[in-house]
Amino acid sequence: MNIEEQFHRLYTEAREDVYHYLLTFQLDPASAQDVTQEVFLRLYSAWKSEGQIRNPRAWVFRVAHNLGLTTRKRSARWEPMEESGPPAGAADPEHQTLHKERAQRIQEALKELSSQQRQVLHLRAEGLKYREIAEAIGIQVSTVSVFLTRALTRLRKAIE
Repeated sequence: MNIEEQFHRLYTEAREDVYHYLLTFQLDPASAQDVTQEVFLRLYSAWKSEGQIRNPRAWVFRVAHNLGLTTRKRSARWEPMEESGPPAGAADPEHQTLHKERAQRIQEALKELSSQQRQVLHLRAEGLKYREIAEAIGIQVSTVSVFLTRALTRLRKAIE
């Protein structure tokens, strides 16, 4: 597979994941889209100049992480996460109210997570392994485990 085919495949598979990861940096959607494009431009340029990249998906998230931090420093804007609707089959007002309260508790718990905890949680949800998350964010694998454990504990408490 040539560079263009590899690039197209990774772009198709990871573009949305990178965009959603950048939103965890509290970037507005337009900035997250711009940074996503920049990440893939840099990937293409790196492949053209350096040749093979050992783990392209981790490389992409590492670059997204660095650009996300830089962009966030320039912009103090914050967009709240969208609220999801009631679960299917929960037509009665009591279930709707319970679902809304639960979603609100989860939102509050997510806001209380540190930026690194949110990033680790998001990358893990995107399917990256602990080692890949560590490479992407620039921390130790054991630190990934600690951040993930703390984030999940806080979210579990919010759900209960």
